Amino acid sequence: MSISNNIFHAKVLLFGEYSILLDSNGLTIPYSHFNGSLSFIKKDSYTNLNFAHNSNEHLKSYAKYLDENATDIIDTRTFIKDVENGLYFESSIPEGYGLGSSGALVAAIYKEYGINPIKSKAGLTNDETQELKKHFSKLESFFHGKSSGIDPLICYLNHPLFIEDQQNIQSIGISRKNIESDDAVFIVNTNQVGKTAPLVDLFMQKCLNPSFSKLLKEELIPTTNKCIQSLLSGDLNHFFKNVKQLSKFQLNYLKEMIPSEFIQIWEKGLKQNDYLLKLCGSGGGGYLLGFTRNYTQVKKKLSAKGLEVIPVYREF
Repeated sequence: MSISNNIFHAKVLLFGEYSILLDSNGLTIPYSHFNGSLSFIKKDSYTNLNFAHNSNEHLKSYAKYLDENATDIIDTRTFIKDVENGLYFESSIPEGYGLGSSGALVAAIYKEYGINPIKSKAGLTNDETQELKKHFSKLESFFHGKSSGIDPLICYLNHPLFIEDQQNIQSIGISRKNIESDDAVFIVNTNQVGKTAPLVDLFMQKCLNPSFSKLLKEELIPTTNKCIQSLLSGDLNHFFKNVKQLSKFQLNYLKEMIPSEFIQIWEKGLKQNDYLLKLCGSGGGGYLLGFTRNYTQVKKKLSAKGLEVIPVYREF
């Protein structure tokens, strides 16, 4: 009974939440502040045993799903045997916070139990990336009802990904041109768990409204794409202008996804122009994603309100 000691990081979808469902660009990065790995429950283990036992019970349900739906992707016989012997996912990635907790788990299981797995390496072809995404979509659907497969993909490859559309995804570097020491991407803890499936359902219902659908095509998708392109090109002046437009759009048209007690904080950032907030994942709780050119001052200001502020990317 042994297992590889592979660690899988959380992820942050910088841009593309919701709009990626309509084929906007997307940009996602690994986030090593939180991570997880497969392990076995041992009597002398220095871990939270309640967490480990709960994780193991969860894996039993997942193993049944995989045995019924994914025997072409996963060696379910070995996986089920290991689950019966106390396999669990030791993870610091908070669930329901938009940081890819299920994606990291799926990536870990595919790495350990995948049948002829595509190796995680630099220079994967688009065909290989699409094949991985297809596998991960199937494996992660247990957790969300429907999955694009992108969260497990970023957790598995552990490299920033530029999503041109659902059929074209590539590893990419993020420009450090024009970066200053106090530029930062950060997350703010809402101390609430968000639930992805009902919020995605709500968004898709809103899309049935022709006027809302028009707004998405004419404002949300172009603005999202501009955010990504200006960041990748290192044009930070235009980048922050574009992020401000995106923040305004989400506040105006996706307000149901923003916890009510954070509306005022969101508005204050837009008004004072020292930080900008947007959704991190589907919203409804979890973390909010922030952008600033004055991180030291903004962290002090938000922390004074009792908020937990954690840097994601500094000198990006």
